[in-house]
Parts: sequence; C-alpha cells; structure tokens
Amino acid sequence: MTASAKPPLVVIDGVHKRFLHEGRSVQILEGIDLVIERGEMLSVVGPSGAGKSTLLHILGTLDLPTAGRILYDGQDVTRYSPGRLATFRNYSLGFVFQAHHLLPEFTALENVMMPGMIRGGARAALARRAEALLTEVGLGHRLTHRPGELSGGEQARVALARALVLEPMLVLADEPTGNLDSKTSESIHALFFDLNRRRGTTFLIVTHNNELADSMPRKVSMRDGRIESDLRRFSYSGPFRDGPSEREPTLDPTDPPG
Repeated sequence: MTASAKPPLVVIDGVHKRFLHEGRSVQILEGIDLVIERGEMLSVVGPSGAGKSTLLHILGTLDLPTAGRILYDGQDVTRYSPGRLATFRNYSLGFVFQAHHLLPEFTALENVMMPGMIRGGARAALARRAEALLTEVGLGHRLTHRPGELSGGEQARVALARALVLEPMLVLADEPTGNLDSKTSESIHALFFDLNRRRGTTFLIVTHNNELADSMPRKVSMRDGRIESDLRRFSYSGPFRDGPSEREPTLDPTDPPG
C-alpha cells in the first residue's frame, strides 16, 4: 500500500469470542478475518447460533473480542479506553435493530435528532438535518408523529434516518426488517440500496432473509463461529459507484489517534 493509499474501512483480524457459562468456557467466534471496504454493502447470514449477532456487536464496539483486533481506518479500536470507545461509536457508527428502539415519548423528528443531542450538538442544526433525512426516507409528512402513531415500516425508516444523522462511516443492521411484512421489507431493502448508491454509505446487514442476502453485492455466510464462505457478486472497484462522497469517514475528531 502506498503512503497516500487509504487502509480498508474495517479490518477484523483474528477475532475470537468466548463466554463463561456455568463455569464452562463457550467459544462463540473462532478466528474471524474480514475486510470491509468503503461503500460496500454486505450481508451476513447463517443459522441461529452461528455467531452473527455476536460479530455485529463486536464490530459495533458494543462488546470486545476475547482475542484479535478490530481496525477502523487502520486504528485498533479494541485498545481504546471505554470513554474514547463510546465517543468513537457515537461519532462513527450507526445502528438499526429489529426492534428499532425508538423512544415512545418523542416524535419521529426528535428520535432522529437524539444521537446528535447526546453528543451535545446544536438543536436547530440537528432539527434541519433530521427533517432532511426523514424527507429523504419518505417521512417528511410524519415529523411530529410519535412511534405509536407510525406503522412498522415507518418506524424502520425513522430508525434508519436516526442511524444516518451523524453521517457514520458504517451502518450495522441486525435483522432490520425481521418484524415487517414482505412488501414493507422490500421497500426498506430498496432504501438501503438507494442510500448506498447515492451517499456511498457502507452497510453490513445481518439477516435471515435469503432474498435480501442474495441480492446484496457481497454475502458472508457463517457457521459455528467461523466464516464458511465470502461471495462477491461483482468485482469491487472503488468506494462509491457514483463518484466520491463529499464527506470522508473520520475517527473521533475530539481525540487524536494513538
């Protein structure tokens, strides 16, 4: 790699994960190696117990590996202090879960603003950003509605807008359409592809939906804590299909690397 070349967005290097259960060590992940480039879309599939969600949680820095490293832009985030890791997560990663985890007492607009408010961002600027994102995902007419007033598909769109509000380098989605009917799921899947095409957003989606997994440019299959196969449906040739993004992913700007 030349001095000017950027490292991959994410490198998962020899990751193991063990838990203690009733005094016995249980191996969940066994030597996971995976490289994710900027702008990629990949699915992670496998039977229950394969380690998919554990891998997503470790990749999202919600848990740490027992052994191995997670590198973002060439920096080993597993060596960060808990406080620095939390700041990195807030600045750099977006999450979409099956249950959506929207706050019921807040409007759609306020839910999307929440990550920025936790970070101490200016409310007016966050509101403009959140409104633009909700409009982009087709919910510009639902800004003041609370989650209980939204359909399942609309809640999924709010959760996706919330994941994007701080322009993360990577969006991690765990069964994001698992509770939705097939027609609504298809519209959310189409939205993922649209955002990837137009924004260059990198997506890793853990799913049991074979149709979604088979439609992704890259499909990683897991079994028994290992990667069983890693299939690309086209030759990956660069970070974004429609040209470079206006924003390059960065690590926590408040804390210098090291």
